[in-house]
Amino acid sequence: MSSRKTSNPASVRIDALLDAGSFVEIGGAVTARTTDFNMQEKETPADGVITGYGVIDGNLVYVYSQDLTVLKGSIGEMHAKKIANIYDMAMKMGAPVIGMVDCCGLRLQEATDALHALGSLYYKQVMASGVIPQITAIFGNCGGGLATAAAMTDFTFIAQTGKLFVNSPNTIENNDIKKCDTSSAAFQSKESGIIDMVGTEGEVIEEIRSLVCLLPANNEDNDAYDECTDDLNRVCVDLENAAADPALALSILADENIFFETKRDFAKDMVTGFIRLNGMTVGAVANRTTVYDEEGNVSEEFDGCLTARGCRKAAEFVKFCDAFGIAVLTLTNVKGLRATMCSEKNLAKAMASLTYAFADATVPKVNVVTGKAFGSAYVVMNSKAIGADMVYAWPTAEIGMMESDMAAKIMYADAASEVLKEKAEAYKELQSSPLSAARRGYVDTIIEPADTRKYVIGAFEMLFTKREDRPSKKHGTI
Repeated sequence: MSSRKTSNPASVRIDALLDAGSFVEIGGAVTARTTDFNMQEKETPADGVITGYGVIDGNLVYVYSQDLTVLKGSIGEMHAKKIANIYDMAMKMGAPVIGMVDCCGLRLQEATDALHALGSLYYKQVMASGVIPQITAIFGNCGGGLATAAAMTDFTFIAQTGKLFVNSPNTIENNDIKKCDTSSAAFQSKESGIIDMVGTEGEVIEEIRSLVCLLPANNEDNDAYDECTDDLNRVCVDLENAAADPALALSILADENIFFETKRDFAKDMVTGFIRLNGMTVGAVANRTTVYDEEGNVSEEFDGCLTARGCRKAAEFVKFCDAFGIAVLTLTNVKGLRATMCSEKNLAKAMASLTYAFADATVPKVNVVTGKAFGSAYVVMNSKAIGADMVYAWPTAEIGMMESDMAAKIMYADAASEVLKEKAEAYKELQSSPLSAARRGYVDTIIEPADTRKYVIGAFEMLFTKREDRPSKKHGTI
């Protein structure tokens, strides 16, 4: 076990993260190798990063924690090599890597040595992507090249006082840090799409512990299950009322009502995260129209349209789930596509990414249409057409090209209002009802909202042994 003093912030964070007494340090005697600029005269214990392994609720993990008391946590050659070594060990053992970042940047005295070592770390991260989960926790500064390393991990958490930036805010043209701190946790969590959660140091550590217990250890781990003590046939009486805010709806559906939301402050119109169903971890993707606060009041509302940011958020999440064999549940409630100048620049590409992610995923995929499902927005939200294994719909769902009254106005532009109303009703029954979609095979079963949990659990149990081949190729290009 490590004998390092617990007063060191880097050690304190490791001790808080891991099960008590489980940490074993690796490379504690390593120091800086360079002698340029009289570096040999400076003490560099562990070269500014503590590395090793331990367990979280019995699950093996590898960790590194940067030590701000050693050359301000700067990344030198040996510092980066120690982290790379942890990646090598984690890959051999098939266990997650958790990095705790508190760093002033690359060590100037080591220049190209530090740059090469950082680049070598990038390479390790790329090789580990899709093989083992990678998690970053930012407790201090994470800037420049280290921001790239954080963005390449699967999940990134940041303390309220943490900073994430490629360029320092004051170096950005026409920006003043006093007016807009682009490095702040608040800005990055809402704008970059990198941050999963913002909180105190203690909250961040607890969230990481919870996440590790939900995730498989690696892409070949089939033991990521927990005993389910919840009723598999539990009637979800409040589910229909919570459908507008899937963060609530998914909590109602989940075992023990636990939902772990990812990218919480980014693209809130799209909800992503993990639940357990019958003890099995399931990734969830859902459209959101309303955000409720802790008191149950409406705090934010959205127009029910797909956005570029929402598509990007969902696509990245689905790709992660597919890489690690995690089944995907979709709650679809989308009426169209966001119509703004910004969306027009990005939405087509973002929708292509989401379509690719769903269609390319070979894990079990279940879709529940809880509200509207119109146009191409519906198609890309894990529809039967792009590979959903099972599609359910609530009786109140609407599935089709567009709102029935709008369709009637287009088809009967010169008709009187009574005729338009009549034609809208007919269109809704013939083309937009869940029964119409079910008759065509696009919906497998129409279910009552309260019965959603038992149907979804049954579907995933049936799909547990799913095997699906894809055309032979190196990789796609979308």
